Amino acid sequence: MLYCVIGFSGGGLDFCFYSLLVVTKLLDYQAANAIGYASGTLLSFILNAKFNFRVTDRIALRLLSFFGVAALGYLASRGLLGWLIGDCGFGKYLSKAATLAMVVLLQYNLNRLISFRKS
Repeated sequence: MLYCVIGFSGGGLDFCFYSLLVVTKLLDYQAANAIGYASGTLLSFILNAKFNFRVTDRIALRLLSFFGVAALGYLASRGLLGWLIGDCGFGKYLSKAATLAMVVLLQYNLNRLISFRKS
């Protein structure tokens, strides 16, 4: 449950940056997705390490691992956004929300098994 709350926080930050950059037309939706995704990932790592998985050892290695898992999630997000927006014609915001839900499940399982595995 805590992972979901933390994931919602990271996803919320991601969505806010994405929306701000898209609505102000500072970046296209894929570049905005990259910025939002990176910000949400960093926040999620910090909160998960401290409150959810309660790890204090090998932080640099865990961060690297977490961002590796996030890279897989980002690629999935990028592909899904391209398909939903570019091929299916869905809206940019609804598509982003749909990708967040799918990617959170993927990343939770990979991070539980890899990034925050007990030493």
